[in-house]
Amino acid sequence: MVDKKTDGAVVTPTGLRKGLTNYGDTGFSLFLRKAFIKGAGYTDDALDRTIVGIINTGSGFNPCHGNAPQLIEAVKRGVMLAGGLAIDFPTISIGESFSSPTSMYLRNLMSMDTEEMIRAQPMDAVVLIGGCDKTVPAQLMGAASANIPTVQLITGSMLTGGHRGVRVGACTDCRRFWGQYRGQEIDEAEIVEVNSRLVASVGTCSVMGTASTMACIGEALGIVLPGGATPPAVTSDRMRIAELTGKQAVEMARTGLTPDKILTPKAFENALRVLLAIGGSTNGIVHLTAIAGRMGYDVDLEAFDRMSRDTPVLVDLKPSGQHYMEDLHRAGGLQTVLRELRPLLHLDALTVTGRTLGEELDDVPAFTQEVVRSVNDPIYPVGGIAFLRGSLAPEGAIIKQSAADATLMEHEGRAVVFENSEDLALRLDDPDLDVNADDILVLKNIGPIGAPGMPEAGYLPIPKKLARAGVKDMVRISDGRMSGTAAGTIVLHVTPEAALGGPLALVQSGDKIRLSVSQRRIDLLVADEELERRRAALVLPTPQNAERGYRKLFFEQITQADKGCDFKFLRPPTMHGRIPTTPHD
Repeated sequence: MVDKKTDGAVVTPTGLRKGLTNYGDTGFSLFLRKAFIKGAGYTDDALDRTIVGIINTGSGFNPCHGNAPQLIEAVKRGVMLAGGLAIDFPTISIGESFSSPTSMYLRNLMSMDTEEMIRAQPMDAVVLIGGCDKTVPAQLMGAASANIPTVQLITGSMLTGGHRGVRVGACTDCRRFWGQYRGQEIDEAEIVEVNSRLVASVGTCSVMGTASTMACIGEALGIVLPGGATPPAVTSDRMRIAELTGKQAVEMARTGLTPDKILTPKAFENALRVLLAIGGSTNGIVHLTAIAGRMGYDVDLEAFDRMSRDTPVLVDLKPSGQHYMEDLHRAGGLQTVLRELRPLLHLDALTVTGRTLGEELDDVPAFTQEVVRSVNDPIYPVGGIAFLRGSLAPEGAIIKQSAADATLMEHEGRAVVFENSEDLALRLDDPDLDVNADDILVLKNIGPIGAPGMPEAGYLPIPKKLARAGVKDMVRISDGRMSGTAAGTIVLHVTPEAALGGPLALVQSGDKIRLSVSQRRIDLLVADEELERRRAALVLPTPQNAERGYRKLFFEQITQADKGCDFKFLRPPTMHGRIPTTPHD
């Protein structure tokens, strides 16, 4: 539907005139829409302005978004100052530790909700408010498909707390203390005490977990305002970014700056580079692959690995380093990281400000700080993530090498196999479990289909009897994911997954497996004839309760990790190419 000008030209409708419900009478459709919204007290003057939608993902089940009401008010203030009208509306909210069977299972549903609500309602631009692990990628996936002017607003990280004189924060320290508890290094009273110290405020995890990784990736993509990735949730800096986000959304609506002009191959290559340099979550590569897929680009994981070899880890944050997100913010935030990476970035990539990345970085001051290292003095000499292939993972697997034990990254050991999460829970801590420190723990059937939803169960706990003997790390392999807050020598995203009959499904306890990160290999050392015999006897698991609804859709449409675990029907019908492909500027 378009409005006709008197000179015969046509223009795309804006504001309340966008997407009018079709009653066969355009004038009546607008009349009816205005009549109903005036019931909320709006005047004609307000309703004639540029409309900015604000996605409200506040939820009592999502403390990562506990500051959403304050952010919405600040965004509204910014929109008003720029002469626009802000209208907030709800979508699904996914809280990582509150979502069953896993938040990843619901990410694509949230992306669909985001896309369709943007399409269905009249708005000239949209502000996406998200922070918890799967919310930012879900929103960017949906907004990329809807393709109206978009700014992502991050909710921000929580503050750190303290326990008996030691600074702590979720969730790397959650895992550290729980490991100590399992190893009987601390008692029941202390683990109860520390449980009240780990999360000092609302907001996302205070380390370089998936939430912080996606915040930094959003800024690297140019879809988050410069400086918008790192302010903690409860700070005035976060509120000011929210106000500026509202102002910028109005400007983008007026200039027509849409996601397809920002989320370009160069922007994705910048984001991949940043993912490696920050020691980011392994989940970041799955989410970036899904977002790029919505724009028509597949991620070439072998090319990504080549990029990793000349991109050092610069950010000294847990779990790869020692600091927390609020420290990174005080050190200048992601802008400091981007300034150090400048020779490796595409500086002509456009940002939501309408300026290029290079122009934005020209304004970034340099000062002495201890969180972001220079490329000549990194905390890890190559990128945080390595891509593996081999007979166990023909389509690939990944490892977060910056958070692994260097002594285990070249390792051959005996497999100790768990068929699924239930089997793991039943047998892992059995005193009679046949397991030694140099064995390799293997968990099957926690991939996109096998779990379902690819839960973060790839961080297998150390068997209790080994933990009590002082074992801190072992090689662990699965077709699932792990939290970005976790550390260890852990091979993830094994593709094809076991539930599809991938080689992982054939592994049995006692088999030898060889991991060589230097050679980028993960191999099952079993004769081909024996594997064929096993395959002939293999019975794949049958999805349960998948006769209807979203669960049925999920099993029919979910792709593997190398395609971002998106739904097939949500990807564009024609892909434009593969990234990364080009040298940096």
